[in-house]
Amino acid sequence: MGQLIKLQDYISRYEQDIYRYPSQFVRLKQQQWEKLKAAYTAGELTRLYEEHEDTGQMEVEHDEKKGLLNKVRGLIGRGTKELPADQLKPVGETNVFSLNFPTEPKSLDDLKQNYLNQLLKFQLKWGSSTIHEKSWMDDSYILDEKLRFFLQRFPDTYLVLYKPIFVFKNAPIELDVILLGPTDVWCITFLEAEEDAAFIGSNERFWLRRHHRYPDKKLLNPLIALNRTGKIVSQLFELYEISLPIHKVVLSRNGYIDYPQAPYDVTFLDKRVFPEWFEKMRSAQTPLKHQQLKAAQGLLEYCQTTSSRRLEWDVDQHDQFGIEDGSK
Repeated sequence: MGQLIKLQDYISRYEQDIYRYPSQFVRLKQQQWEKLKAAYTAGELTRLYEEHEDTGQMEVEHDEKKGLLNKVRGLIGRGTKELPADQLKPVGETNVFSLNFPTEPKSLDDLKQNYLNQLLKFQLKWGSSTIHEKSWMDDSYILDEKLRFFLQRFPDTYLVLYKPIFVFKNAPIELDVILLGPTDVWCITFLEAEEDAAFIGSNERFWLRRHHRYPDKKLLNPLIALNRTGKIVSQLFELYEISLPIHKVVLSRNGYIDYPQAPYDVTFLDKRVFPEWFEKMRSAQTPLKHQQLKAAQGLLEYCQTTSSRRLEWDVDQHDQFGIEDGSK
């Protein structure tokens, strides 16, 4: 499961400590799955669910909050702005580890799929809030198929920046997708329409989409956005002396790309070659690397963040569970 380290301009705990949270998320996810699987095998899933109803977010947030408060940054950093609390819709507080299954799982595979679906909701919260700050999150991201693709179908060692907003020369710039692997970085722009659509590429401002059931349609050259993403990532890597290969990718999982004189520095992954690339990415066994985390930290330094401090009563709720506060 890829880790969401930045979504748009939402607050991210990974900004606070990129060297801590990726491994912590992997550990929490594995611990909860092993506990869930053991309960299912022993026929005690209902009892486990009832226990989690009582403890709520204690297990996850206790582990997270211990000794963390002194590491929480203020809102005066680069590209950061604060909105009044009454103008923000808070990120949902539902914790996936409450194990709230709509129906009794019929098999271990069914149990795992239910777990992954709920874990996606937790990922969105995990990647768009902190203990003391929260951001308004558009509910559409819960159903965003492309975001789900990265978060549910890639290994834990891949870090995802999804449509992040960078700040350069005091100007916000929204990019596409940046996928940080242990050994490579992938700047990805999607090019998808109807099943089996064909995209005719050129160096002009517009490309052509063709389909046997629909009339031809012009669309903006995807390389414009892709080259912008690649350039910014390249500049930041040079600034922070990060030596990771950067790949620029136009991705069409359900269509075809025809571009005879394509630029040499762009990879085109269409329906013909995507499965092989995807399988290679999924089967990678390389663990998280220091250079990868350094790259993530450098990118996050230039991301914009819009957030609000949690209300006092919201923070106080943690004390009801006996959660330690590093400031006390």
